[in-house]
Amino acid sequence: MSNAPDNDSPADRPAKRLPATTDCSAAAVEARQDRLREQGCQIDQIAGVGPAIDSSTLKGSIEGFIGFARVPLGIAGPVRIHGAAAQGEFFIPLATSEGTLVASYQHAFNAMNRSGGTAALCSGEQVQRAPCFEFASLEEAGRFATWLASQQELVAATTAGTSRYCRLLGMHSHIVGNTVYLLLEFTTGDAAGQNMVTAAAEATCRQLLEAAPITPASWLVESVLSGDKRASAMSFRAPRGRNASAEIILPARQYGRYWRAAPEEAARAWRQATNGAVQTGAVGLQGNVANALAALFIACGQDVACVAEATTALTRIEVTRDGDLYASVTLPNLIVGTVGGGTHLPTAQECLGMLGCVGAGRARKFAEICAVVALAGELAIVGAMASGGFSSAHATGGRKGQVVPGEPS
Repeated sequence: MSNAPDNDSPADRPAKRLPATTDCSAAAVEARQDRLREQGCQIDQIAGVGPAIDSSTLKGSIEGFIGFARVPLGIAGPVRIHGAAAQGEFFIPLATSEGTLVASYQHAFNAMNRSGGTAALCSGEQVQRAPCFEFASLEEAGRFATWLASQQELVAATTAGTSRYCRLLGMHSHIVGNTVYLLLEFTTGDAAGQNMVTAAAEATCRQLLEAAPITPASWLVESVLSGDKRASAMSFRAPRGRNASAEIILPARQYGRYWRAAPEEAARAWRQATNGAVQTGAVGLQGNVANALAALFIACGQDVACVAEATTALTRIEVTRDGDLYASVTLPNLIVGTVGGGTHLPTAQECLGMLGCVGAGRARKFAEICAVVALAGELAIVGAMASGGFSSAHATGGRKGQVVPGEPS
């Protein structure tokens, strides 16, 4: 299936600038909506003028349904991306109640555009499940593990029978005492695939147990070894979800113009921050990837809990030989999809539509956009740290820049 850009999508048309992100007037809101419609974006549900959502269409997405949590949705952009799958200028929908967040991303996008745009690549895709099987003894576990090594064809056939898209990539087992852990690696097409791989793992386990020369005392379909929804060093062994990276070189003059700091100051600030992170035992080294991904995930119908594992990212901030700033971010386990899950919800469809990422063949493109947005956030926080503006930016922009009665200033 092709992952080439969709030339008919709004994201692939030349984008016009929007009113300043800090302008919350009714006129500015209307102007932004008009600009997006001029781009060909459908935003009736986002704007609150679409038809009421039929609750029956939410079956499988929510239980005990009573209504919707109305999280404010802002737009930053356009941002210019030169990706393998994402190519063009994109308006980025961000759902958040954190003041200064959208403005920070807009500031970073402006700097990135002035520097020629951002490169991006989605380089790997797979999702894991990790069953385990407990036996009466170490000897029994060893016999089962030896037999298991010859069963890849059975597991592959079982997997293919559970879904049109789920396919086995590989399987690895190891023994811990009397227990055998099995790591199953799947591809899931353009879906995030969490439920898909769970069904495949369940079917696989039952098929293996029917054929096995020895029966375990107990087994689990997921042993937590997969790293699902938790920060884990497993992310650096192999991709979990989609491995996406973004990079840019910002000329020293442009960097100084936007953050009032030199590339050397940014690199020093990041070096000190990473040393601080190492002392906490952090898995991965990044500044605030969770901010970007949580806001983008909520807007685009992704599983927000997967932000927990996606923060095992690696950010690099370095000075080039020419004295410019090199910045990159790599997200080795980005669990995202453009089909399935919450992507069918009306506002998610509109937000994905803005990005030209609706439906099959668009997951790699969306992953590359996620990486670029994450990189913008890293540039913003490092720039604020290097320039000494981290605190003042939140004081003047966050919480409306006002003291709320009854709350500490």
